[in-house]
Amino acid sequence: QVQLVESGGGLVQPGGSLRLSCAASGFTFSNYAMSWYHQAPGKERELVARITRFGGSTNYADSVKGRFTISRDNAKNTVYLQMDSLKPEDTAVYYCNAAYNSYLNYWGQGTQVTVSS
Repeated sequence: QVQLVESGGGLVQPGGSLRLSCAASGFTFSNYAMSWYHQAPGKERELVARITRFGGSTNYADSVKGRFTISRDNAKNTVYLQMDSLKPEDTAVYYCNAAYNSYLNYWGQGTQVTVSS
């Protein structure tokens, strides 16, 4: 069955870094655009970053441009989110998403990122 398993979250001080990973299985990974979303308490889930099927194009939310980098390794069926210069407002649950089109997409279970001193 389809699985997206996120890892790499945790507690980090402001200005620190984390690298999230999302391991995919159960579908043809290279056929799917991959994205990271986050959801803070009491807020809607928001797109953080997106990467096309072969990594040729990436998009970022304005709030993370220049600090976060999305990448993928199709040989390992894994997408990454490198998060640098973390701020307290980055605190949220981070979710991995795989999208074939508007109607067919999958979600991971999420990983908590907390930025606090």
